[in-house]
Amino acid sequence: MLSRLGALLQQAVETREPSVDLLEAFTEHWKGITGYYLEATDESIPARQTDIPWRLRQMLDILVYEEKQFPAGEAGPCLEYLLQHKVLETLSTLGKAEYPPGMRQQVLLFFSRVLSQVQHPLLHYLNVHRPVTKLLQLSGDLLGSGLEKEEVQFVAVLCMKIKQDPTLLMYILEGKSIPNGMRAQELPAMEEGTEHPSGSTTGSPHAEPSPARRDHNLITSLVGLCKSKSRVAMKARENLLLLVGLAQDAAAACLVRSSALCPLLTQHLCDLHRAVPMGTDPADVLAMERMSWRSQGAGDGAFPGKESLGAFLTWLDYLDELVLGAHPVVAEAIAEAVEERFFQGILRPQLLQMSELAVLSATAMLVGTVRQVRAPVLLRRLVLFLLGPDQHPETPEDPPHPLRTHLIDRCNHLCDEISLASLRLFEQLLQKPHEHITHNLVLRNLQARGYLQRTPLVPEERGPPELEHEEDGLDLEEDPYFTDGFPDSSFGMVKMLPSGSAPSGKGQVSEVVSSFLCLVPEEAKTSSCMEEGGYDTYVHDALVMVQACRDSAAPWGWPRAPRPLDSCHPEVVFYEGHFLKVLFDRMARILDQPYSLNLQVTSVLSRLAAFPHPHLHEYLLDPYLSLAPGCRSLFSVLVRVIGDLMQRLQRVPQFRAKLLLVRQQLLGQGPGEQMDHTMLFKGVVVLEEFCKELAAIALVKGPPEGPP
Repeated sequence: MLSRLGALLQQAVETREPSVDLLEAFTEHWKGITGYYLEATDESIPARQTDIPWRLRQMLDILVYEEKQFPAGEAGPCLEYLLQHKVLETLSTLGKAEYPPGMRQQVLLFFSRVLSQVQHPLLHYLNVHRPVTKLLQLSGDLLGSGLEKEEVQFVAVLCMKIKQDPTLLMYILEGKSIPNGMRAQELPAMEEGTEHPSGSTTGSPHAEPSPARRDHNLITSLVGLCKSKSRVAMKARENLLLLVGLAQDAAAACLVRSSALCPLLTQHLCDLHRAVPMGTDPADVLAMERMSWRSQGAGDGAFPGKESLGAFLTWLDYLDELVLGAHPVVAEAIAEAVEERFFQGILRPQLLQMSELAVLSATAMLVGTVRQVRAPVLLRRLVLFLLGPDQHPETPEDPPHPLRTHLIDRCNHLCDEISLASLRLFEQLLQKPHEHITHNLVLRNLQARGYLQRTPLVPEERGPPELEHEEDGLDLEEDPYFTDGFPDSSFGMVKMLPSGSAPSGKGQVSEVVSSFLCLVPEEAKTSSCMEEGGYDTYVHDALVMVQACRDSAAPWGWPRAPRPLDSCHPEVVFYEGHFLKVLFDRMARILDQPYSLNLQVTSVLSRLAAFPHPHLHEYLLDPYLSLAPGCRSLFSVLVRVIGDLMQRLQRVPQFRAKLLLVRQQLLGQGPGEQMDHTMLFKGVVVLEEFCKELAAIALVKGPPEGPP
């Protein structure tokens, strides 16, 4: 019997008369579905327990089989029937009514399968993209709870079709007819309410739900699914990435103009930021690693508020990924919305508060925000938001950029926690590949090399600082930057700076390295007494950091040699700038500050010294500079600190033994007993480490190029 039926079907195919049998079967299945609504008496029976799912599968199989019997692009009788009789429109209405229960799930599955398996360009037909739009408008309806899997499958198929033909996007979003798309008019469409072969109408015979919300479309559906806590969120996010990355200008303009993409994305970011509990410990926020939107969860460990914080950072990373991969028009629109709603609308008021606790929390959240942002378009807006657009050299009389001024001032805040968080913020900023950061904070003030003495103070060459023996020591206040001598002390330096340096600066690399290594007196050195990695560890770390800075600065076109002095303006009074002033002031107090704060100050300065700009190299790493009156460099600040240290050495009994004990405690090797002058000892440890870091950076970078 089966073989006979197969032979008859084969004969029908060969004589090219399959349409009668296939169309009859197709219409019978459709009549079976519509007839259910006339005959059913129990409205509580779920759709999956009826024959509706089976009949829909049969209709799909017929459409797929029929398509293979006709030339590409030619619609068969069954497909024409589906379009002419508004089968999809009727199904979308039934899905909207959710009758029988679970009907919407069956409709979504049928739509997804038809659109993906039928190769004919269905979405070009009005009678297809109109019910598709209706289904999308149902997204977020309470009736649709629990259908995320089917919904994401449906929108994924639409995104795939739009990728193949981006012109479809504007019609799905805006509900327009296809221009010169006579396909939609070639077929005599039946009006809603016309009678079907079964005698039923296109509307639901049992229920008429409220009209679909017109503000829901493909984008709102995708963004809504992106927020899901289930696995469907990943698929939805990948498909949204696909849409924003369409290369066609018209598609990009449509996304920005005809959808709520930007407001939806940024509003969710703001909501997640507000959801982070106010009581979340800023230290926990600062300790969070960079989050990835592709990862599951917020990493190891737990603290109050971690889940909410992880959700915020993960969504921010996703927005960053969207901007990174989007069409330039879309990327700029998303970045602009983030700046307006999040940076200006939320971060700015929080950062300008007066409450120390609020400022600390806001700064910690800002550090996490800066850590996440990579996309150049978004990073540019973040940098300008924080630092302002100014590029000319600073003067003390400049009108301040409110946010920049506050952030820098807080690096020198009375609250150590705020200072620490603020310094961490600038360390994160300096790791970002954006030229305006280093230029705005430091380089614009070094352009004219105004820190150099233009004419020698004495006719002969001036060597490096030498130890001078004076009675009762030197009053440090007489020379605010202490660049010309050391106080008399029995604790002399074992190796002094090399002699014979030229007034131009530039010592040999070995001399520069030796200058930093020999800066701390032997009585204050303890690293050689500990089982540590040795100097090679510092060189390795310096190699990594210098290479990272070189990679960041490679596109910026920085000069390889300092600017010739004859092209600078000697009448310009040098001002180191607000940022370096705060860092140098902090560095000058290294012996009287908490250990963690000292580590952060030196970390920021090391990062600056690692950049390959010749003026930064000269100003931060050249011990042989002839400084202009009233100017200071990093080395001169360190020399002053050493002078202060050498005076204190004489007033603390058993200084070296106590210093060694503190260093052991820092490494977790010594007893935890408390002693006087602990902050001083820890400052000395950081000072020694910092000098080694600078020496390693100078060694790795090598000598500056070209004439001064």
